[in-house]
Amino acid sequence: MRTILITGPGGSGRTTLSAATALAAAAKGTNTLVLSADRTDTLGAALGIGTGPTPVEAAPSLTAWRPDPAQDFRRDLTALQDRASSALDLLGASRLDPEELTPLPGAEELALLRALRDAALSESYDLLVVDLPPAPQALALLALPEELRRYLRRLLPPERQAARALRPVLGRLAGVPMPAEWLYETAGRWDLELAAVEAVVADRDTVVRLVAEPGPAGADAVRTAALGLALRGLRTDVVVANRVLPEVSPDTWLAGPVAQQRKTLEEWREAYDVRAVAHLGRDPRGADDLTALAVPGAGHAGSPAEWPVTDRLGEDGVLVWQIPLPGAIREELDLVRRGDELVVTVGRFRRIVPLPSALRRCTVDGAALREGELRIRFAPDPKLWPQAR
Repeated sequence: MRTILITGPGGSGRTTLSAATALAAAAKGTNTLVLSADRTDTLGAALGIGTGPTPVEAAPSLTAWRPDPAQDFRRDLTALQDRASSALDLLGASRLDPEELTPLPGAEELALLRALRDAALSESYDLLVVDLPPAPQALALLALPEELRRYLRRLLPPERQAARALRPVLGRLAGVPMPAEWLYETAGRWDLELAAVEAVVADRDTVVRLVAEPGPAGADAVRTAALGLALRGLRTDVVVANRVLPEVSPDTWLAGPVAQQRKTLEEWREAYDVRAVAHLGRDPRGADDLTALAVPGAGHAGSPAEWPVTDRLGEDGVLVWQIPLPGAIREELDLVRRGDELVVTVGRFRRIVPLPSALRRCTVDGAALREGELRIRFAPDPKLWPQAR
């Protein structure tokens, strides 16, 4: 299944273009699902049909779905209360009824991730178009599965479950209660669910599409989003320049905005595959308007993003890890080796990545940022590196 994740700065028209992209694919006979996490039904307003927690047919070969975060939140918290009933009773805590539960901040994003996973596992669609939140929230959302899985592994290492029979004895010796079996089971289930989401996001057939209006604010937003996506190893297939004004217009007051858009488009075309979508002169509503937008098609996934390790042992005595970071600034870049992990900080973004197996037996010998690529040199550690006889 091909997946297109669409995001951009707030107010850029990403939901409208998500609907238009899905509709264009469905018109060609591609069985398509379009997902949105907006609390208000902006997706339905664009398609001309109401959307909600029950998937609806928005057009031939097109299904629209807007998951209900409250429903998922109630179900998860109710299940957690049931599993922790002994602890709650011991503390004298009263349980919350499902009717009094309201979703916490971030519940919409979690519901979207779960819907993304369920849609992929169902194998019912050929194309999945996801209307992500605005770019800052979308980047945090896409990072969430990997980060939560890391937290779970650190807090509840799976290998410690091997000591199940010894847990009561260890608890008495340590003087503190050991984690209950249900806690490990819950952590294991969450890890599997998060792994499924992470697999969809990292799949070679998944791309991210950035939507922005050409101009100074849009240029800054695209540059920041592209850097954040690159740090996550995610690919941007195209940048959609939305609401592009006509070059020739009888309105003289448009000359300034047109010149500004032209300048930004020229800069974008030097770095990205740019597709321009013309301004309709009104807010698009319904199938006819969405078709008139002439959005780029689904296309093909292309080559996956790679962080290769280059063997330069013969020439320079080092291995070089190449990490593409377009738009990164040296002054905003920070690297920290932490055991078998590397902590990479670029501006406002941070990621902790495990080192490839060969590099774990090396020491960091230096790093350089050139032409949008971070190159980290690793020298073999004589104490760990196999010696030739």
